[in-house]
Amino acid sequence: MFSPSSADTGLEVTDLQSDSAFATRLVRLRNVTVIPEGMRRIAHALVEHPENILQVLVETAVELCGADSSAISVEKEDRTEDAYYQWVAIAGRYSNMYNAVFPYYHSGCRICLERGGPQHVRAFKRYFDILGITAPIVTDGLMFPWQTDETRGTIYILAHERQEAFDQGDVAIMEILADFAAIGVRQLRQQKLLMERAGLVAEAAMANKLAHKINNPLQSLTNVLYLAAEGYHGESAKIVGCQALDDLERLCSLVRELLSLPHQQAH
Repeated sequence: MFSPSSADTGLEVTDLQSDSAFATRLVRLRNVTVIPEGMRRIAHALVEHPENILQVLVETAVELCGADSSAISVEKEDRTEDAYYQWVAIAGRYSNMYNAVFPYYHSGCRICLERGGPQHVRAFKRYFDILGITAPIVTDGLMFPWQTDETRGTIYILAHERQEAFDQGDVAIMEILADFAAIGVRQLRQQKLLMERAGLVAEAAMANKLAHKINNPLQSLTNVLYLAAEGYHGESAKIVGCQALDDLERLCSLVRELLSLPHQQAH
């Protein structure tokens, strides 16, 4: 399914659920030790340096998915139709577009958030001409929605020359990073509110405790994947794989618990 105006705007956005061509792409081999290392780096930023978490997320997305660029967008609090979305973190070849703003109608963010699921995106020269931006075109890209409380946005990975840079493995990774983007934005808002209202200390402490717990399944997941990388086969591989799945389920459960924490507003 394409945006109705894609032919006119130079922006092509396709729902991944209906993108049969993307579904048939071969899943490339990955270094099994890189993923848990990236996740551990994210967890460390979330616990120790939450002010940097969004930038760490886009840098990790570039590394884990082999992207040329990655960005996180957010709906601006003071948004207007002409300045509705803002890139609040960015890495790769688009790094000089930090804090770039985009209009409501000529934006893949709007389409992604309206559809509420992962999108495949391409952006051609005409699109950037309309926006008045000079930037490399997007030959292959993935976009994922995220939401926390009243705040919504998207996280992207983009390629600027390759036609088939990403696959279903990247979708799985980016769905996890989209959850972390929501957590990161929430943590940043909580930090701001803590300065305004001491009553949020207990909630912040609970979030911090859960964030620390994320390190345990990450460490275990790292260990079993190192074993897999060493060439275990047969029943040994099955045991390693089951252990990895258990740890990944624990990690996802903790992420969901963080996202479900009640949010208090400052008064």
